[in-house]
Amino acid sequence: MNQGKIWTVVNPSVGLPLLLGSVTVIAILVHLALISHTTWFPAYWQGGVKKAAAIETSVFG
Repeated sequence: MNQGKIWTVVNPSVGLPLLLGSVTVIAILVHLALISHTTWFPAYWQGGVKKAAAIETSVFG
């Protein structure tokens, strides 16, 4: 591990929760941005728009 010396500066019992917590906060912010700034994401959660069944017609009668 090329960044192993960081744990001589920051205690792992402090650094790991901060790292994992920041990743969680970023993921939540990305999801909130998707929900509030797009129209397709809330529709995706609701199952989208239901399409009416197409009527099949035969060309050969």
